[in-house]
Amino acid sequence: MTPFASSSGSFLISPNVGLMIWTLVVFAISVFILNRSVYPRIRDALDRRQHAIEESIDSQERLRAEAEQVLSEYRDQLAQARMQAEGVVTRAREAGKEHERETLAEARERREKMLEQTKHDIEVETRRALEQIRKEVATLTVLATEKVMRKALSPERQRKLSRRRSGARLHGPRRVGELK
Repeated sequence: MTPFASSSGSFLISPNVGLMIWTLVVFAISVFILNRSVYPRIRDALDRRQHAIEESIDSQERLRAEAEQVLSEYRDQLAQARMQAEGVVTRAREAGKEHERETLAEARERREKMLEQTKHDIEVETRRALEQIRKEVATLTVLATEKVMRKALSPERQRKLSRRRSGARLHGPRRVGELK
């Protein structure tokens, strides 16, 4: 009887030694063939895959380290830029203050010069005005004296005085008492 003919499915449950041996032989041959041809290829593929993954991980770690280094350099440059910017701002403030001081000093100097010039102009104008006043006072004094003298002197005395005046001009001034 064949295993198929006996009962349905019982041949799978009941152990047959011959079938087992042949199964083991076929299994061993299959394992041998797989070990010789298929497994090395699978192992190579797996090794290549593992190597690629390890290289990818190493590459990512290198990139991460480079990124951290670049970030650190960027932060250093940013800190330097901030310090330079602060330095520029500080120098600009100092320059502004210095410019303000210079401008104030120049303004004070100009004010002082203007004050001195104004004082000088006032002095010159005062002297000129005083000189003009003196001239006018002298002229008015002479005119007033002439008027008084004309009214007080008779025509004859005027002639004598006039001669004496012309003589006084030639001989020098005379005293007031000598007019008689």
